[in-house]
Amino acid sequence: MSKLRIAVATLAVAGALSLGGFVWSLVSHAEEPELNLYTSRHYQTDEALYDRFTELTGIRINRLEGKGDQLIERIRSEGVNSPADILITVDAGRLWRAEQAGLFQPIESAVLEERVPAHLRHPDGLWFGFSTRARLIFFNKEEIEEGAVLTYEDLADPRWQGRVCIRSSGNIYNQSLLGAMIAADGEAEAEGWAEGVVSNFARHPTGGDTDQIRSVAAGECGLAVANSYYFARLLKSEKPEDRAVIEKVGVVFPNQAGRGAHVNVSGAGVLKHAPHPEAAVKFLEYLVSEEAQHYFADGNNEYPAVNGVAANSVLERLGSFKADPVNVSVLGETQPQAQRIFDRVGWE
Repeated sequence: MSKLRIAVATLAVAGALSLGGFVWSLVSHAEEPELNLYTSRHYQTDEALYDRFTELTGIRINRLEGKGDQLIERIRSEGVNSPADILITVDAGRLWRAEQAGLFQPIESAVLEERVPAHLRHPDGLWFGFSTRARLIFFNKEEIEEGAVLTYEDLADPRWQGRVCIRSSGNIYNQSLLGAMIAADGEAEAEGWAEGVVSNFARHPTGGDTDQIRSVAAGECGLAVANSYYFARLLKSEKPEDRAVIEKVGVVFPNQAGRGAHVNVSGAGVLKHAPHPEAAVKFLEYLVSEEAQHYFADGNNEYPAVNGVAANSVLERLGSFKADPVNVSVLGETQPQAQRIFDRVGWE
């Protein structure tokens, strides 16, 4: 596996660099079929997926890694000279940001249209989701009775004052969650919910999703919100401290009697100036194959995007659930409204 290769004059240069949050290497193999990925995913099992694609097609993958927003800015700055064929990133909100920057080209693929459900892809074929995660509610089983909280809206109930832990408003997962609520209930109701949650904070928003779950187990808060795969990692862990967390924390798939639990995607699109567009489409089609879908499920505990592909055994332990069917592209469209709401209610 080689990462992004850049020819420097007639020299073949090899070496690992880390610049401005990006990880890349410089190598020259101009005669081989290739595909250049810019990706914000950083999971080891993705390496096996890339290697397998090369094994099946003979197309070598060159990869540049960085944070999603950094990659979007880099592609925008590179313009027509960008070597990137595909952008892979996490959360529909970031895919929307890339879309707004005019980075993607629409593609037509019968394979993608057949295998990726309509609500998990852009309506005009600009990008496609290939794995999903649900945003769940977690509760301290010693302090809160099962069934006391069933919906996201319940988190704003005054009875939970001083009991809710959740990440900052700058976290894109929360921006997308609030965006989904705007789409479902309108801006006024969504703002009322955000204001109620702020009133119920157990502490100033801090840390990542796993920190929220651990805070519930520690009794720092009674309720928290986090993505499903963070909890699945704890379920798979053999560490005693992680096992202790699992014993103390209960899980709620929210809004099962209504619109369903909020889900988001990891996704990818072919870039406007892709030098290898045919290989890029072939790669996206591979991502929705049953084999690749299992890589996502088994490697990072993400739910397959393709219907009929089984989740891994850990996710199956959590049980089946009803997902919000709203098209995930809406989660990006509503994010500017969501951020204004967060600012108005003081959700830092």
